[in-house]
Amino acid sequence: MTLSETGRSSDPVVTADGLGMTYRAPVRHSGPGAAFRSLLRKEHRDIEAVADVSFAVGAGEIVGFIGPNGAGKTTTMKILSGILHPTAGQARVLGFVPRRRQHEYLTQIALVRGSQPTAGPAELTVLDNLHYRRVLYDVPLSRFHANVEELTHTLDLATILGRQVRALSLGERMRAALAIALLHRPRVLFLDEPTIGLDASASAAFRRHIARYAADTGATVLLTSHYMAEVEALCPRVILIDHGRLRYDGSLPALATNLSPYKLLRVTTADSVRAVDWDAYGQLDATDSQQVTLRVPRRDVPAVTGRLLAEVPVADLTVADPPLEAMMDQFYRAGVA
Repeated sequence: MTLSETGRSSDPVVTADGLGMTYRAPVRHSGPGAAFRSLLRKEHRDIEAVADVSFAVGAGEIVGFIGPNGAGKTTTMKILSGILHPTAGQARVLGFVPRRRQHEYLTQIALVRGSQPTAGPAELTVLDNLHYRRVLYDVPLSRFHANVEELTHTLDLATILGRQVRALSLGERMRAALAIALLHRPRVLFLDEPTIGLDASASAAFRRHIARYAADTGATVLLTSHYMAEVEALCPRVILIDHGRLRYDGSLPALATNLSPYKLLRVTTADSVRAVDWDAYGQLDATDSQQVTLRVPRRDVPAVTGRLLAEVPVADLTVADPPLEAMMDQFYRAGVA
């Protein structure tokens, strides 16, 4: 299925117009004979990583850019940050063409990749790297000290500021990379799996900081993450990409409606659940001594809720969408057409 609900800003900061990226990759056959022949006659095949992707993101928006592994998310991020040149279409960020990599453009954006956290030269301490960043991005000294103080508190940097980057763990390196990326107060943040390696407490602190940063500065944030709880916490809007193509652009609640035709009714009863014919109300999903979970078609939820309250000794009743993680897992497994 192809999902559709556009959610474009009238005053975009980030625009992608028909973006495409095709790689030319060598074909390698197994065996010594094939290896020798490949020296004389090289074979290649085209890999379409991104195909005709278009969207727009406005100032102050925090947008989740989601999809399965290999969907084209990181490739799109690299195009928007200017690391890759698209083979089709065009991109604009803050009015700049990213691939030109102008200094004025680079000082207004930041790209953070959780898979390759860059915390600066490994021989320098974290604080030295922050000073180095200050010089590169012309950050006034007074603003530098204020920003470092805020980032130290938010990302718990106090114990690692004086340590060499090479001696940091993955989680510590990730926190340092985030601090360095945010030091110059970028107007656009490209966050590619930014909380890889962070524990639950650090991840929560990071989410709070990003939400507050976007609210206070009006920064635009494009976030890729496989942690749906992170997307739910930060992103009112999501863009879903699969096999290099855009499949959905809209709100999270609307995506949930598209992905799942049912809701979950969790019913806690005053008496044993065994005395009730639950099949008369919906599909039984889970049960224990005094609580059941029913799958009920969305259109039937009001009527079924009313019947339950009238006919069953209900102590508590909640209505919820299925967990987003479960819905996305089902979606990725089924694929889209």
